[in-house]
Order: sequence, then C-alpha cells, then structure tokens
Amino acid sequence: MSCGVALAISLMLTNPEVALAAEQPPAPAGAPVSVAGEPLFADIVQRAGALRSVVGQWQTSLSAAPEWTVAAGDLARFEQDSTALAELDMQGHLILKERGTDGDLKCILRGISEDIPVKVAAVHAAATPAERRVALEELHYLLNDNVEVITAPPQPPA
Repeated sequence: MSCGVALAISLMLTNPEVALAAEQPPAPAGAPVSVAGEPLFADIVQRAGALRSVVGQWQTSLSAAPEWTVAAGDLARFEQDSTALAELDMQGHLILKERGTDGDLKCILRGISEDIPVKVAAVHAAATPAERRVALEELHYLLNDNVEVITAPPQPPA
C-alpha cells in the first residue's frame, strides 16, 4: 500500500467529517459560490452584526424609557463606524461587479451602502420617541439585512 493511500485511510478513520465530505457530490460547474468566507465579506458581516447589537441596545433603552435619546458621543461613534461599513459594502459591490458575478448581492450591497447614512441621519433627526422607535427599527432591519444577504446560501440566477 502506498503512503498516500495509507495516510488518506488514517485521516478518514480519525475524522468523520473527512469521510462525510468525501461522500458529497462535487458542486456542479457554474454553481454559485458563497462569498461569506472571503475576508472582506466576513468583515462586513462582523461589523454589521456589531452595529446591529448596538441598535438593539438602543431599542431596549428606548422601550424602558420613552424619553431616552442616543448620547451625542455614542451617535458620533456609531456614525463613524456605520460610514466605514457603508464603504465596505460599496467595495463589496464593486468587487462583485468586476467579477461579473452574483447580481442580486451586488445590487443589494450597493443599496445598503447608500441607505446606511440615510437611516443613521433619521436616528439623528428623530425628535419624538415614536420617530426614534421607527428610525431605530429601520436601521436595525437594514443592518440585519446586511448580515443575512451575505451569509445566505447563494442562489442560481433566475
């Protein structure tokens, strides 16, 4: 028995995931590939998730105290972080555009990039508890969408 075959057998016997992966059929040629594992897109997911958590905390604070408002320093830091996220979303859009792949994700990332500053400005401008609630809900939804569109399994073109 060759050393390569012996090594392959020993790996298959020590890690059941190797055997399971080997049993899976190969991906069809031209099948959509997920970008979620690429560093840029993983960074977008991490940043959007962190900002979504901040907005969730703000929503909790507003629910507990209707007159609550975001502290100016916190909002300024959030605005800076969300601007950086919007720039990464646009970078992701441009990368996908250059590759000529994943039209839906490409378009969604561009839209999110353009919407983030608008939603943050709405939080800043919200003068009443009701306006703050709506602005925070919309911002939370957008950040959640930013995570989900990247981590969702890729779909073949329709």
